[in-house]
Amino acid sequence: MRRTMKTAAALALAVGAFTTVGATTASARPADASHGCPSGDVCFYPGAGWNNDQPSQTYYKYGTYNLSNMYGTYRIYNNQTGGATMRTCTGYNGSGCEGYLPAGWYIDKDMTPINSITLEP
Repeated sequence: MRRTMKTAAALALAVGAFTTVGATTASARPADASHGCPSGDVCFYPGAGWNNDQPSQTYYKYGTYNLSNMYGTYRIYNNQTGGATMRTCTGYNGSGCEGYLPAGWYIDKDMTPINSITLEP
């Protein structure tokens, strides 16, 4: 019961935080296929689509990644396994993080104010 409540809370936070921050154009939702994103990766696609299943950036290992030259809307697909999450952060080195994108979900997000991401188990 407790784990179910934690999962429900995490999903509510992901949908609430990711759909209200910046100029997000779509709410988080589960993706059906890998769309060119290897299992275990978080993939970014330019624009609000799958870019012909060609991600422009992929991230694999848990940790914090500082970003540069990412402006406008990107589709972010969390294709990690084992319930791993991904967060966007307005500061460098993982500061000012918002929401959680659960494994198997994607979102279209304005990356202009985003300076780092975290991949977490």
